Amino acid sequence: MKRDPAQFDFFATAVFPSRTATDTLDLDRFRSRLKREMARAIRECPYDRPTIAARMAHYLRLDSISKAALDAYTAESKATHDISLIRFKAFVRATGAVWLWDIIVSDDGLLLLEGDEARLAEIARVQQEQRVLADQLKVLKATPVNIRRNGGRS
Repeated sequence: MKRDPAQFDFFATAVFPSRTATDTLDLDRFRSRLKREMARAIRECPYDRPTIAARMAHYLRLDSISKAALDAYTAESKATHDISLIRFKAFVRATGAVWLWDIIVSDDGLLLLEGDEARLAEIARVQQEQRVLADQLKVLKATPVNIRRNGGRS
């Protein structure tokens, strides 16, 4: 069933959702989620695991990274084998899964903007300022201005 473009979709997901930081830091939950999302990134990547590991090694200027290390980074059962930030960055580059950065910051109430999306947010901020200034101008114009000058004579 095709949606009528004249009708509003009240159930659509926001492109830029408004987020609030969580009060607690649940590291186990975060670790599991990150590992699941990294596994998803591998599944969606056009490269196989050995190629991803080789690409990571290239970015990190290492001779190699084992497929086993890559598997450990994404295995929820290996809770003690967390990926470092430097290796995570190489993983993102190797898989092309830049959306993983949004997973990292979402619990802190933050939202990842990519490229021109930041300019779009700046446009919205400037438009909001314009509305505030327009409201202030409207208030100022609502009261008549009485000028008491007599041509410079006292």
